[in-house]
Amino acid sequence: MRHPDGSSFRFDPGALCLELLPTGGPGPLAYFEVLRDPADLVRWAEESRLPGGLGPGGASGPGAGDAPGPGSASGSDSGSASGSDSSSGSGGASGGGSALVVSAAEVVGARALRDALWRLVEARVAGERPAPDDLAVLNDAAAHPPLTPRLTADGTWAWGPGGTGTGLLSTVARDAVDLFTGAYAHRIRVCGAHDCRLLFVDTSRPGKRRWCSMERCGNRHKVRAHRARNSAADA
Repeated sequence: MRHPDGSSFRFDPGALCLELLPTGGPGPLAYFEVLRDPADLVRWAEESRLPGGLGPGGASGPGAGDAPGPGSASGSDSGSASGSDSSSGSGGASGGGSALVVSAAEVVGARALRDALWRLVEARVAGERPAPDDLAVLNDAAAHPPLTPRLTADGTWAWGPGGTGTGLLSTVARDAVDLFTGAYAHRIRVCGAHDCRLLFVDTSRPGKRRWCSMERCGNRHKVRAHRARNSAADA
């Protein structure tokens, strides 16, 4: 994951739905927006924890989804700002051969779902009741058919044909429903750094994860604590 300051660090939010959040968000989080056109949403899907084959080439089998966290969903300006108006049935928003076809309207829907997820997750962390409007956005997205896997004749895994942005958003929304109602719902947390809002689900056995990433916020905390101890010793 890349921060706007240019630094890179490993961030695993622990759930597909939480991977969508760093692509932007409501209010001041709009500064980090990277979902501007259909190609951006296809790129996010291919770089997410979903099995590969959704991006250009439409290859079958698990791929980039094995990596924890999308590299482009980072707040960096890695997406195109061309405002492309690719539509369903156009052969893929990010070029020929894409297994996922996304329309401009579906990108708008992705941003709406993401913003609702931000508010829903933050309400969960704060122990507050979710807003009805945000629940409606989530449930409406989940009501559509999700992306479908299939078994090929040679025994390999592949995405079924006809994947759309709506199917992708349904897959994300259903993951959120599973997360909010599952065994790890009480382990959804916000990073412990005072200046970081990244959200994650703690799937570790001890359940003591505190930071979005030890490489970034965890390390910065250690450095500050070390300096504080040295200052106290010198006083």
